[in-house]
Amino acid sequence: MDLWHIERQSEGTDLRIRIEKILFEHQSEYQSIQVIETETFGRVLVVDGYIMMTEKDEFIYHEMMAHVPMSVIREPRRALVIGGGDGGVVRELVRHECLQKVDLVEIDGDVIGTSERFFPSVASGLSDPRVTVRIEDGIRFVAEAEEEYDLIIVDSTDPFTGPGEGLFTEEFYRDCSRILRRGGILVNQHESPYYCENASVAKEMHGKMRRAFPICTVYQAYIPTYPSGHWLFGFASKDVDPPGDAVPGRMEGIDTRYFNEEVRKASFALPNYVRELLG
Repeated sequence: MDLWHIERQSEGTDLRIRIEKILFEHQSEYQSIQVIETETFGRVLVVDGYIMMTEKDEFIYHEMMAHVPMSVIREPRRALVIGGGDGGVVRELVRHECLQKVDLVEIDGDVIGTSERFFPSVASGLSDPRVTVRIEDGIRFVAEAEEEYDLIIVDSTDPFTGPGEGLFTEEFYRDCSRILRRGGILVNQHESPYYCENASVAKEMHGKMRRAFPICTVYQAYIPTYPSGHWLFGFASKDVDPPGDAVPGRMEGIDTRYFNEEVRKASFALPNYVRELLG
């Protein structure tokens, strides 16, 4: 009998991926973690029943989260990643030699261990000497932080269940704003605008971010295994023009599979239904 990963994406709509083998199952202190082998997407990381990443398409998500802001920040020195225990965002960030320090704050150390074991190419950046890994609550870390950052990336799980819920509050965004330097950028995963369940979360999240930051918009990418494929990223700042000019030479020597300068500019050109959703 075939095994299938079945993930509800909307009422009456499921994503089905045939499982070749279950490689790992674990219940951490915070969430269930599973790694499955599939023919179509390679290895897949599943947390609380939701796909977090796949070997086939993880590069799209991680490149867009990291390089869109990094390509326009004038003098980035310090970056903070909240969540992102798989290491994909950190892997992309450390490709920028201008960064002097990257702090990764992940509440569930078991996610990091799972990625290092089953997705070593994704977690490869965690061993970079500029990276400090902290196993603690990102909400508390940001609230108590005294250091400032040029880039904050919130690579959280969905807000429906689990430890990611507190990363979608107005208080959290205001704490992020407090420790974000002038000329800095906050980026977060912003859900899908397509199915009503995700769209309502995206709209609510955007409203909270707009009350915390004077500049706030979203950009987009196509990620096949995420609900509907149409995925948004939040972009917030005190003073940075979202689709502004890239810093000359910033991406020199960094090979990417999805991201390029034309894609970055185009990613801020939003369809009318997304504009209407976000107001």
